[in-house]
Amino acid sequence: MDLKDYIRSIKDYPKKGILFRDITTLIKDELAFKETINQIVEKSKKFKVDKVAAIESRGFVFASAVSYILKKPFIMLRKKNKLPADVHSVDFQLEYGTATIEVHKDSISENDSVLIIDDLIATGGTAEAAAKLIEISKGKVAAFIFVINLFDLGGCENLVKNGYKVENLMDFPGH
Repeated sequence: MDLKDYIRSIKDYPKKGILFRDITTLIKDELAFKETINQIVEKSKKFKVDKVAAIESRGFVFASAVSYILKKPFIMLRKKNKLPADVHSVDFQLEYGTATIEVHKDSISENDSVLIIDDLIATGGTAEAAAKLIEISKGKVAAFIFVINLFDLGGCENLVKNGYKVENLMDFPGH
């Protein structure tokens, strides 16, 4: 099964000049979604994983299923002011603005090896912020797994240059 066949591309979304890679067409097909989860689980076996984390919100779709299959706790990395208890926060740059992500302070224990899953990586700013959250929490990033890598935007390369292990299921150009 070629998972690329299940990704819809939408021009000028969320703003002019962006070619948005839409995963809703992938997750609405039960066989494509199952294959995606199976491939992520298979890639995760390369790493020591104590916990699975995901970046809000589309990463939750994939990571919660992977967490269930791996029988590992699931951690949500959320947008600012979405978590009710004490949090660690990291501010970061997006392609078109700034943002903050947070994690509950009690989600990650010292030396926990955390697999971070997201639907897509572009420039890598959000992923780097996620790694900082894990490290602020005294955990270690086991690896990143992305469903889609927008290879010409350099996010995966930046993560590798910073010493992180990175896997992805498919590559698309960013534009």
